[in-house]
Amino acid sequence: MYEVELKVRADHDRVRERLAALEATDAGGVRQVDTYYDAPHRDFASTDEALRLRRETTVDGTSEVDIGAAGDETTKLTYKGPLVEAESKTRREHETAVNDDAATEGILDGLGFEPAATVEKHRRFFEYDGYTVTLDDVDGLGAFVEVETEVETDVETAREGAAAVLADLGLDADEQIRTSYLGLLLADEDA
Repeated sequence: MYEVELKVRADHDRVRERLAALEATDAGGVRQVDTYYDAPHRDFASTDEALRLRRETTVDGTSEVDIGAAGDETTKLTYKGPLVEAESKTRREHETAVNDDAATEGILDGLGFEPAATVEKHRRFFEYDGYTVTLDDVDGLGAFVEVETEVETDVETAREGAAAVLADLGLDADEQIRTSYLGLLLADEDA
């Protein structure tokens, strides 16, 4: 499975107005706390991979698209492979639900994986034209908009569709940021 994503910095008020005019479906909001891990056997920064434990709390859901009731908590473990093209943030991604956070942390620790950094964000999801549009407020970084979808193949068509959605929102795909939030935060720390 490929996650095809375009991300830009954007004013959320303007984007919300466009989403309303386009009659996009509000799918609710969440707070996410992502802990990224360093591997003992290779440098994920140089291989452009990521291993993440995401704790997510539903802020509110809607009746149209159910992301859970307010206060629901979920945890997922995700592996993200290296970027597969220069035109977007497309990667292979494997993700699974975790039933026991502490046990998962113990497994990772036992295998030598160490927490590297934490990214906290508030997200609001909208569904539009077969894509998920996410308004992100990332602690320490600011406001972003992501347009994404998952595909088995045909990454190019999915990317072109994501660019069209950005255009519908009054945003320019040429201004996309291919660096992850983790990478942006680490770059800010180094600056």
